[in-house]
Amino acid sequence: QVNLVESGGGLVQPGGSLRLSCAVSGVRVANRPISWFRQAPGKEREGVSSISRSAGSTYYSDSVKGRFTVSGDNGKNTVWLQMNDLKPEDTAIYYCATAPRTATWGYYWTDSSRYDYWGQGTQVTVSS
Repeated sequence: QVNLVESGGGLVQPGGSLRLSCAVSGVRVANRPISWFRQAPGKEREGVSSISRSAGSTYYSDSVKGRFTVSGDNGKNTVWLQMNDLKPEDTAIYYCATAPRTATWGYYWTDSSRYDYWGQGTQVTVSS
């Protein structure tokens, strides 16, 4: 059984930081890409960042590049999303998800239909 469990969300002021965790069981983060998506009220789910430990690659959306950092630990089978300089427009439910390993993952990581397992999400609210 595959499970992804997000944690670390909360309420933070603009300019603040949060660190989200995605604890994975049933598959190895060493073998599968893990991505972060977010969905704000009334908006479509969007890809935020992705990490492929096997390829040694990370990817970011333009809206978070330079502010967010994705990392992972094969031994802990966990992926983190460090979010700095948070803005009100970052407010959303954040989900982690995993997909089968795919060549040229950089072309596909934002396509939510490629993911076969999702976490339940964690709320991030950026407000003063």
